[in-house]
Amino acid sequence: MRIVSSFVLATLLVFSAMAIGLAKNPTEEPAVGTAAPDFSLTSNEGHPTSLKDFRGKWIVLYFYPKDFTGGCTLEAHNFERDAAKYEAKHAVILGVSVDTAESHKSFCAKEGLSFKLLSDADAKVSTEYGSLMDYKGTKLSARNTFIIDPKGKIAKVFTSVNPSSHSEEVLSTLEALQKG
Repeated sequence: MRIVSSFVLATLLVFSAMAIGLAKNPTEEPAVGTAAPDFSLTSNEGHPTSLKDFRGKWIVLYFYPKDFTGGCTLEAHNFERDAAKYEAKHAVILGVSVDTAESHKSFCAKEGLSFKLLSDADAKVSTEYGSLMDYKGTKLSARNTFIIDPKGKIAKVFTSVNPSSHSEEVLSTLEALQKG
């Protein structure tokens, strides 16, 4: 009886340890101070674009659900409106969604966007950045933003952002980080 109890207890401990390991959210955002996960995604211009291409600059990496939708268009317009302010702060804006590069190309043309939009069609990068959501059975990028410092480290994480005021919030935070 004692051997059976020990076996049952050992089995429960193993399964508990496995459950704890599986319970960790595989889509957590990278923490402030850690290296930003690198990637290579196709841009709206049809070219591969990597995070490391912008080493030495501040990067505003923003994830958004879908091209040609109200909140996403508003957020993109606000980033475009403030593009000169970002440039003055030596910051690059990169938008990421699961839309295709062709969709991004059309979206940029229609909306007059000058910054790069990157296609994460397989949702791998959105997942690595803890920015993937399920909307009515469809996988979309969640509205999260990461400020990445010139050394490639996460400097600030914004989750579930308000698209109407987000660009101002990012600019203010970027200024504080640069004064830091």
